[in-house]
Amino acid sequence: MPYTTSGPVVARRPIALPDDLQDRLDLLARRHHVPGAQLVVDTGTRLVSRHTGTADVATGTALTADTAVPLGSLTKPYTAATVMLLADDGDLDLTDPVAALVPELRALPQVTVGQVLSHTGGLPSGPDSDTVAEASTAGYLARFCTAEDLLFTPGTGFSYSNAGYVVLGRVVESVTGMSWHEAVQALLLEPLGTVPAFLDDVRPERPTAGGHALNTASGRPRPARQNLAPVEAPAGALAASALDLAALGRALIGRSAVLPPGVAERMRRPQPGSEAGALADAWGLGAALYRQGDSWWCGHDGNAQGTSCHLRAEPDSGVVVAFTGNAGGATALWRDLADDLALLTGAPVPTAVTPPARGLPVAAVPDCDGTYLNGTTEYRVRVDADGTPTLSVDGDLPLGLACYQDLCFDLVDPATGRREPGGRFHRDPATGVVDRVQISGRTARRADAA
Repeated sequence: MPYTTSGPVVARRPIALPDDLQDRLDLLARRHHVPGAQLVVDTGTRLVSRHTGTADVATGTALTADTAVPLGSLTKPYTAATVMLLADDGDLDLTDPVAALVPELRALPQVTVGQVLSHTGGLPSGPDSDTVAEASTAGYLARFCTAEDLLFTPGTGFSYSNAGYVVLGRVVESVTGMSWHEAVQALLLEPLGTVPAFLDDVRPERPTAGGHALNTASGRPRPARQNLAPVEAPAGALAASALDLAALGRALIGRSAVLPPGVAERMRRPQPGSEAGALADAWGLGAALYRQGDSWWCGHDGNAQGTSCHLRAEPDSGVVVAFTGNAGGATALWRDLADDLALLTGAPVPTAVTPPARGLPVAAVPDCDGTYLNGTTEYRVRVDADGTPTLSVDGDLPLGLACYQDLCFDLVDPATGRREPGGRFHRDPATGVVDRVQISGRTARRADAA
């Protein structure tokens, strides 16, 4: 199905009243051990906002409609929109090599700003936050974004990259002369009417929720510490409410003057090589794209330590849906809302990527056995004597793979046998050799073969 740009907004008429939505949100929050959650549904003619629970189980502070929740990777479309506004003003061009704007990347002259925005530049995912807790931006880029780290020829593949958004934060600073925090606040947050909140705020200007993990012994949520390194702020340091996310969603689909229509449309346009695997159906210039029937939705997902946040917006209807939850179980809560959202909006909302229908798995992908690298992360694929392929990440216990003829595979839970979409192998078109593997949207290149 081809991607089409939006026409005039034609709001669907909701076919269900939201009278019982509060009870439903309360119930699901309890079921999934989520202390607090926010949900906003904006159909273009009606805005419904609901919230439930507490912002922090340690203090018992109530979570309100205004409470900011750590967004994790949902920070990225804010960073991307800031870059796009700079491009619209003529301060940079999306075809510019990032090396022209970021001296630390002079060894990567072939990677462009647009490719970094769409995760198609071949940059690695980046190290874990604890490893770079004290790193400067220059030191981070010099160490983890080198020519040797490139995963594929820029523009020919997709690999989700926190490191890429560290690069874009440096681009923003280079062009504006401001810090990333100052630039995203002045150029985007304030025009959107969003009171800024960042993970590193000592005295936040608004109430902010904490993340939570489930204590498996007691069955109760406990506070989770946020450990994002300061250098990674452009990839994950924002906190916002569902109402704030809805404001961004309206801008992404042309319902707000904060993003000029041409900028919003470009952000939603699928980029070459942006097959994102289990993360989305394609990627634009900073926006994830989801196919639902005859419609294309845009948005993004984000997970910080113990939070799960989601944004979906559909340009043809004008519908915007935003959700935040301050526990890891909020992802399952969000997916359980799918039927409720369909009733409220009059059409299915893509809360997750729908895997394509497949036949029976084959025993294994020939010649996939080997070691694959994405920066400092090592993926090890083994094919057992009986032909069963397994995958381990950095030496963890291996997971079984159910592979298919099209080189895609599911990950198999060793305890339950349940299958989840995992990724796919790639063959070099010139040699026919398996040279890459993409897992949950992250690509690793072949380092050796068994």
